[in-house]
Amino acid sequence: MSGKDLPRRIWLCADDYGLSPGVNRAIRDLIARGRLNATSVMVVGPAIGRDEIEALQHAAMTNPRCAIGLHATLSAPFHPLTMHFRPLDGGLFPPFAKLLRKALLRRLDADIIGAEVSAQLAAFAEKFGRAPDFVDGHQHVQLFPQVRDGFFVAIKQAAPGAWVRQGGRAQPLAQRLRSPKALLLDLLSARFRRAAARAGIAFNPAFAGAYDFSAAADFAELMAQFLDGLPDGGLVMCHPGFVDDTLKRLDPLTDQREREYAYLAGDAFPRLLAASNVTLA
Repeated sequence: MSGKDLPRRIWLCADDYGLSPGVNRAIRDLIARGRLNATSVMVVGPAIGRDEIEALQHAAMTNPRCAIGLHATLSAPFHPLTMHFRPLDGGLFPPFAKLLRKALLRRLDADIIGAEVSAQLAAFAEKFGRAPDFVDGHQHVQLFPQVRDGFFVAIKQAAPGAWVRQGGRAQPLAQRLRSPKALLLDLLSARFRRAAARAGIAFNPAFAGAYDFSAAADFAELMAQFLDGLPDGGLVMCHPGFVDDTLKRLDPLTDQREREYAYLAGDAFPRLLAASNVTLA
């Protein structure tokens, strides 16, 4: 087989382990089936007790290619682990829009951010007995100005061997312009990559998986688009889950999680990987 015929090895990462029992159950099932090879854990989530950790570790034992990372969380409706985190909104992390606005205006404190990320890294190490394989961020907060500064300091201190997730894509500009959300991720990721390189922290070469999560979204079609042009080592983000009361209370993304799970668990997904000459790393 020539070099150009070798399959592209990618990461398919399910975010939000720890968000709810239904989300956890769906992620574990896909890991055990070999349909995922990464998940990132919310240590501030409500479904992150000992039983949920042990169940994830058991599922990962059946899939030794699976990486387990920290899903650093700095936005509502979750509580910080550190006592002096600021800004707060009713005792919670600020809403996503407020956090982004303060970051763009450079009204955050990188040291406070770094202390919270350090606390979440310590909580991960206490639960899993080791540092995470990688670190990303809930709602992509790790990409924000000032947030990324504290983020990198915390990782260098507590998880120097971990890689981090950037959100820049590999698609042509015409495709990138179709999605304002993904274009914002591209812009934020450019500086994130430069800062990671200066800090000596590894990151994924390309990213896919952002979409509007509407009920009309065809996840099978989207997955084909995500894989198109994704280079070796690229990462696709996904959000499979089963809807339960905890999820409905905490997150607006509900039914679409079940549609993602159904596609990833079905027969069409491995056929797409084979047709795209892609394998899970």
